[in-house]
Amino acid sequence: MAKVYVFLAEGFEDVEALIPIDVLRRGGVDVTTVSISEFPLVTSAHGVNIEADILFEQGEFDNADLLMLPGGMPGASNLFNHSGLCEALKAQYQAGKKISAICAAPGVVLAPLGILEGKQATCYPGFEKALAENGARYTGDLVTVDGNITTAEGPAAAFPYAYELLSQLVDKQTADQIAEGMRFKHLMQK
Repeated sequence: MAKVYVFLAEGFEDVEALIPIDVLRRGGVDVTTVSISEFPLVTSAHGVNIEADILFEQGEFDNADLLMLPGGMPGASNLFNHSGLCEALKAQYQAGKKISAICAAPGVVLAPLGILEGKQATCYPGFEKALAENGARYTGDLVTVDGNITTAEGPAAAFPYAYELLSQLVDKQTADQIAEGMRFKHLMQK
């Protein structure tokens, strides 16, 4: 079973965390939410309180198949300001393992860490300058996959982003079945 850690910081974007968590868990992925603060309760950008499964200090991230970053502001900045998380991301990248980020997180976190250098990536409009300044090529797509890095544009991309991650971690058939069960494909046909 694939292992994913989702990092939650004060001010994270609600749907960019919760939709992928939900989709991945429906697909049988072992997802652990991680608070990067000293408390398990994390408040989203829109005032939703989420109790994380563990605190950062309790994590053993070297066993992760994927490290996932929701966006939102100031959530993405809070992620970048956590030195332990930045070290975990660099180690994951150097090991050639999967990292994903959505919305502001590709530009605010991954790009300055050098993780997107030489890669194609997307992010929320307005953060693409950080990609270019750090050697990435901005695609403007809803979801962009380049090797072991998956990035997504913003809240509206949360479902396709989640299904892409599920395809990578389990398989496309499972992702398609979950999308069908959630009626996502019918939404896209209307």
